[in-house]
Amino acid sequence: MDTIRNIQDRYGIVGRGDELALALAVLGAGHHLLLEGPVGVGKTTVALAVCGHLGRPVYRVDGDDRYTENKLTGWFDPPVVLKAGYGPDTFTPGPLIRAMREGGVLFINELNRMPEAVQNVLLPALDERRIVVPHVGEVMASPSFLVVATQNPVEYVATGHLSEALRDRFEHVGLHYQDELAEVEIVGKATGCSDEVMVRESVRLTRETRAHPKFKKGASIRAAMAMVRIAMRLSGPDALKTAARAALATRVDLKDEAGEGLDAILEAVLDDLKKKIR
Repeated sequence: MDTIRNIQDRYGIVGRGDELALALAVLGAGHHLLLEGPVGVGKTTVALAVCGHLGRPVYRVDGDDRYTENKLTGWFDPPVVLKAGYGPDTFTPGPLIRAMREGGVLFINELNRMPEAVQNVLLPALDERRIVVPHVGEVMASPSFLVVATQNPVEYVATGHLSEALRDRFEHVGLHYQDELAEVEIVGKATGCSDEVMVRESVRLTRETRAHPKFKKGASIRAAMAMVRIAMRLSGPDALKTAARAALATRVDLKDEAGEGLDAILEAVLDDLKKKIR
């Protein structure tokens, strides 16, 4: 438990003791780690914390649909190739090759946003701990090479399914929204707000969007943080409500049958929630 507390203190993590312990157990066993959960639950923070705890070189890749295989493995510099031809001396290793050679950690943020062709490049590295690069040859991974990846659930925009073969090479740790007390502590620390009532109300408003029948997708704790930061710079009795509209509008989705515009629904919902809170 001292190790977990040290990680929490070093990286400013509130709670997540069970998830950190399981993630460290996975990596300690020499297995690759996949952290999965909705937006805003701290997947990246936890991933970077456990990567940092290992004390190895960490190479970060942020997944998107334009990422290419060459960006992951490496590339040849055309002007140099024209002079010297293709070969190991004209090859610039990418993050995967560097992590393999150095026995480091490849951290892939939002793995399931990457194109399938890029995901497939990982398979031999994860499974056989080797990869063949044209004009370079076979690259073998050092024994301490590991991959840590995060992903959002597949129902989120711009995400897709990982292949069964790729998922089978990872051990899974799920992260979910934390309880209210933990979220209040996180928002208070992140915003530096001394108004405990404002912090508590912002968290409750945000949490209500995750359960309210008119919302298809609720907001993450980032909405509560934004709400507090904006409200701190406003004045008047409706400061939090005004801030809430700004913070929630970009972070929630309404159900198709909601029947009204977002502003009108937010106004009614926020009034109702304020009554419940008070």
